Amino acid sequence: MRALFQLVLRSLLERPAQFFPSQEIVSRNGDGSIDRCTYAEWHTRVRRLAAALPGLGVGRGDRVATLAWNHRRHLELYFAVPCAGSVLHTVNMRLPADHLVHVLNHAEDKVIFADEDLLPLVDAIRPRLHTVRHVVPLGEAYEALLAEAPADTDPFPADPREDEPAAMCYTSATTGDPKGVVYTHRTLYLHSMMACMADTIALGHRDTVMPVVPMFHVNAWGLPFAAAWMGAKQVLPGPRADAQTLCDLIARERVTLTAGVPTVWLGVQQLADRQPVDLSSLRFVICGGSAPPAAQIAFFEERGIPFLHGYGMTEAAPLTHLSRAEDGTAEERVARVRKQGRLVPGLEQRVAGEGGHEVEHDGREMGEVWLRGPWLAGEYYRDARSGETFQDGWYKSGDLATVDADGNLEIVDRVKDVVKSGGEWISSVALENALMGHPAVAEAAVIAIPDARWQERPLACIVPKPGRQDDATAESLRAFLEERFPRWWVPEGYELLVELPKTGTGKFDKKALRQRFAAGA
Repeated sequence: MRALFQLVLRSLLERPAQFFPSQEIVSRNGDGSIDRCTYAEWHTRVRRLAAALPGLGVGRGDRVATLAWNHRRHLELYFAVPCAGSVLHTVNMRLPADHLVHVLNHAEDKVIFADEDLLPLVDAIRPRLHTVRHVVPLGEAYEALLAEAPADTDPFPADPREDEPAAMCYTSATTGDPKGVVYTHRTLYLHSMMACMADTIALGHRDTVMPVVPMFHVNAWGLPFAAAWMGAKQVLPGPRADAQTLCDLIARERVTLTAGVPTVWLGVQQLADRQPVDLSSLRFVICGGSAPPAAQIAFFEERGIPFLHGYGMTEAAPLTHLSRAEDGTAEERVARVRKQGRLVPGLEQRVAGEGGHEVEHDGREMGEVWLRGPWLAGEYYRDARSGETFQDGWYKSGDLATVDADGNLEIVDRVKDVVKSGGEWISSVALENALMGHPAVAEAAVIAIPDARWQERPLACIVPKPGRQDDATAESLRAFLEERFPRWWVPEGYELLVELPKTGTGKFDKKALRQRFAAGA
């Protein structure tokens, strides 16, 4: 039976215009200037954009791609496209050209909305795109499109359905082509509701929300949808925002809630080492994408700013777990937040050990994380490989984890990244976290390399802090790790690098490192 009330994104669009019409959306432009508009003005622009889509040949169910930074026009597309009945496809501009071509052709996008500084990316691959009819630059051409759109018509379907696709993202593939994940209106509605719960992010209309995580990365972790629904002030930092820009925005706009990957907060830490920064408005900081080092957590906690560690994946829209320090000593708080934390309300999990049994909740036994729930995908878009990952209603994440007595999940590695030495598992993540606590280490990635005796051994790839290269010796790093791990865990090899390769989403690219050191250190 069809539900009497449909869980659709139009509900999220209408509420801020009705109850918080004067609340601001603050957007930083590429030249550093600031654009401000109210939710009332934004709502009008969203409707005009939705009305313009049919003129571009976009109908119900058609895919519309964006290649854009975090700014107000991108936020308009976030709502206009799905509320008009089409599908928003946020494209990661950091993907290699062949992957860009694949995702645009695989999704069969009809239109690309692209920031003007990203048009060379589109121009370079345009001859290889099979379905794209129009490319709309997000500048004067976009404004002209809105100005010419009919203003006196209702651009939204009269019969919206919660099971219709609203948006889609592609995974940042480490092997093969990226895989597509489609989010229905119901998926995004329920994920946004979860983000506003008191025991998750507790996002509300009194917040000022600044997503540093890109809007092309799993919908900026869902923050733009939830923030708009609640009528929160949004601060969108625009293209290529560095640590100084972010700290200036936090101080000037009194940001209360911000989110980004560990490398973002590393930049803030390093800036704070050189000059005073005003972070006093922050209610908390959300970190995700990879596990944060202990020193990073301590940096914020020492300033009275709770540090929330989030875990999730593209297949889950993305949030599945959150870790926060509730009490205890400084060391205990840091240790707690380094874990991925408890499952958020609404989802179910299994941590499946050898043979599929549930692991003991002792913080030691490892198993693969399986998840299911109302915002978990059930398959990949048009992909025959879905059966390898989605089985009997469960999503098999490929992450190895333990669970402690309090139910806190701790990811110990990816199935493909764990070091299997002499038949025993060594967690590359645990070694990385420890190494980034060394006073001379800025970044660390640990990979498996071939070993004649043990099959595999860990290799530590290190980026020293500026001026600390002489302190990041193999001897000092080895001694540092031997105080914390069994000796057979400790790497024999240490490579000092100028930088670590990173994926399009800012994670360490271990595939590239494994290729580089395939023959050993």
